[in-house]
Amino acid sequence: MFPTPSTTNLDVSRVYEPAEDTFLFLDLLQEELPFIQKRFAAANAPTPLVVEIGLGSGIVTTFFHKNILPDALFIGTDINPYACSISKETSKENGDTRYFDVLRTNLWDGLRPGLVDVLLFNPPYVPDETVPSIENAVKTDDWLDFALLGGSDGMQVTSAVLDRLEEFLNLARGVAYILFCKRNKPVEVANSMRNRGWIVDMVNERKAGWEVLSIWKFRKVK
Repeated sequence: MFPTPSTTNLDVSRVYEPAEDTFLFLDLLQEELPFIQKRFAAANAPTPLVVEIGLGSGIVTTFFHKNILPDALFIGTDINPYACSISKETSKENGDTRYFDVLRTNLWDGLRPGLVDVLLFNPPYVPDETVPSIENAVKTDDWLDFALLGGSDGMQVTSAVLDRLEEFLNLARGVAYILFCKRNKPVEVANSMRNRGWIVDMVNERKAGWEVLSIWKFRKVK
């Protein structure tokens, strides 16, 4: 087992702290190591671009850099300004990620289409009628709900990413790993994406308390 990156010396109180879904993601990446390295670490292959949407504490990107593709280029996005700063600190505390840029932005905004080789996305998947607004977050300086609440079916943010996946992923070799809870109806989502030409597989699942979490892999080319 690869070690979990440390955030011991950091104040992560204003970002989404590592939880069961985070650790499920880390376990999944370790299991997918042979697939990812075979796909992206071949001699003379272009340097892959790894993008994490919703950085939170930055643990997932730091783990990926240290253990999966150390020589990749990394970009992380988050609407939470504290997540943008903490994720860089997490990287530095764990040996620093050499090529790691952070964008404070909404989801894909600011990225060039067609360049993402690996997408990592642990979305706000909790169903809730209340959807956080930037205006309210600015007034209250409370950004945590952006990491949690996903609209009435928990899919509002995830759907926005899936709807533009074909635009931003490198379709020749790109792969996306996206986390769902059971209430998001991931099987229905997967079938819908298959109807749009995607290869979709569930690659990990775990019961976390009363919730069932799963991570699904999306790609156009096997």
